[in-house]
Amino acid sequence: MFNLFKSTPKNYNDLNGKAFKAAFEKADNAELLDVRTAGELASGTIPGSKNLDFLSGQFQAALSKLDKNKEYFVFCRSGNRSGSACKLLADQGFKANNLMGGVGAWPR
Repeated sequence: MFNLFKSTPKNYNDLNGKAFKAAFEKADNAELLDVRTAGELASGTIPGSKNLDFLSGQFQAALSKLDKNKEYFVFCRSGNRSGSACKLLADQGFKANNLMGGVGAWPR
């Protein structure tokens, strides 16, 4: 009668560090998004990434300014916020990829 445990399928990709980096390097029109706070960003980031703080009040407005022709590769500290950001991106028609394990999973 009720399917309370049915989960909706993800509309973005969860990738481990190696797969995330390989897909980013292979993509034609890709952008790295760091969705951590300014304080977290001060500890370092992946070179070439753009910061959009997921916890800021401007995050939704910033999403509306992104190019839908690009593929987005999103990361945070642990992979949780970036997963939420990817869901929001994908729900708005963007192609999104989440770095599982966060910025520490990015291969050096």
